[in-house]
Amino acid sequence: MTALIIIAILLALLATGTPISIALGLTVLAFLAGFSSFTMETVDIVSQRLFTGLESFAIMAIPFFILAGAFLTEGGIAARIIRFATSLVGWMPGGLAMAAILACAFFATISGSSPATVAAIGAIMLPAMVKAGYPKRFAVGVITTSGSLGILIPPSIVMIIYAVSTSTSAGKLFIAGVIPGILLALVLMGVTFVTAKRRGFPTLPRASAREIWTSFREAFWGLLLVAIVMGGIYGGIFTPTEAAAVSAVYSFVAAVFIYRDLRIRDTFRVLLSAANTSAMLLYIVTNAMLFSYLLTSEQIPQAVSEWVTSQDLSPWMFLVAVNVALLAAGQFMEPSSIVLILAPLFLPIAQGLGIDPIHLGVIMTVNMEIGMIHPPVGLNLFVASHLAKMGLTEVSIACLPWVGVMLLYLVLVTYVPQVSLWLPEVLGVR
Repeated sequence: MTALIIIAILLALLATGTPISIALGLTVLAFLAGFSSFTMETVDIVSQRLFTGLESFAIMAIPFFILAGAFLTEGGIAARIIRFATSLVGWMPGGLAMAAILACAFFATISGSSPATVAAIGAIMLPAMVKAGYPKRFAVGVITTSGSLGILIPPSIVMIIYAVSTSTSAGKLFIAGVIPGILLALVLMGVTFVTAKRRGFPTLPRASAREIWTSFREAFWGLLLVAIVMGGIYGGIFTPTEAAAVSAVYSFVAAVFIYRDLRIRDTFRVLLSAANTSAMLLYIVTNAMLFSYLLTSEQIPQAVSEWVTSQDLSPWMFLVAVNVALLAAGQFMEPSSIVLILAPLFLPIAQGLGIDPIHLGVIMTVNMEIGMIHPPVGLNLFVASHLAKMGLTEVSIACLPWVGVMLLYLVLVTYVPQVSLWLPEVLGVR
């Protein structure tokens, strides 16, 4: 009964158009005021939770990775990565589209953000693909979908939030996301290759070895950040949070002093943009932590876990329910809120059924990727709509075939856990 009251309050607030971050906080206050003994001690607890929700050391990685992505986007590194990707695969059928996917995969490894990846790569590749003769809808679908690699290939902000909300190792999650991320990029490139061959999309001349080397050398300092972050985490040199700080400093140095695409006087604008994004995201995290505290204090996760156990669900049936719930939540909530609310709810049940927490984290991340490319709140759709000067409905239709591809990929990741767990096991990451 308590759970139904909380859900009803939250849905009622969302139905009025209240932003999810505010709705979460108001749900807690409304429930405490109307359905519990509201005392000054309760007020103190709520106030403390608003601040202590951000005390986790791992959360500090979020603003640092956002800042790193801002420097990389503004510093011209995306254009160099695109040139390198195009030199590698541009000669194949659908070469420009495949280069866009590969560039998104490269950029995802240094940004951690899906909308940032769409914005950085799409601003260059969308006009180029349309000019080369690709159907505009196809080009938009490719960019919007491949941009979602930004939250699967590490470093991933969504994975950091999952690690914080479930007390799971962010480093192990990062390593677990490598193979699924690479595999998804290959799947998207394979679908593009087949489509381009069937529909006769244009190709580019094959790049010479010298051209490939030149483009690699130009993109080297941006790509080096991948080795620094992943190598540093795996090598035990620094934690994921420390890696985020290193990436922010390195991105600043690369953009301002190595490539010199960003002037010192422009850094304030970049810092302000990153601060705005970080504040928005951290405000959501704070209220979601407060909402999670309410659920825990009312023992709702325990009750749900006991109910699921009593139903004698098998692991595969539970995972079906998890995917359906996450896909439904993605219809009206953004990824950070979904993970913060549902991960603590699903984790104890999953562990009781023998499902690895890292595997669950990758499943949730792939679901969040799908949520980024379908309406009404898919952030990638809004970014692509702005870049392509197309209506949101038209962009959504352009992404429909790719949503189908992503759903099939989700089935693979869900029911073949070694896709996620093989690399952490081989490397012995804890």
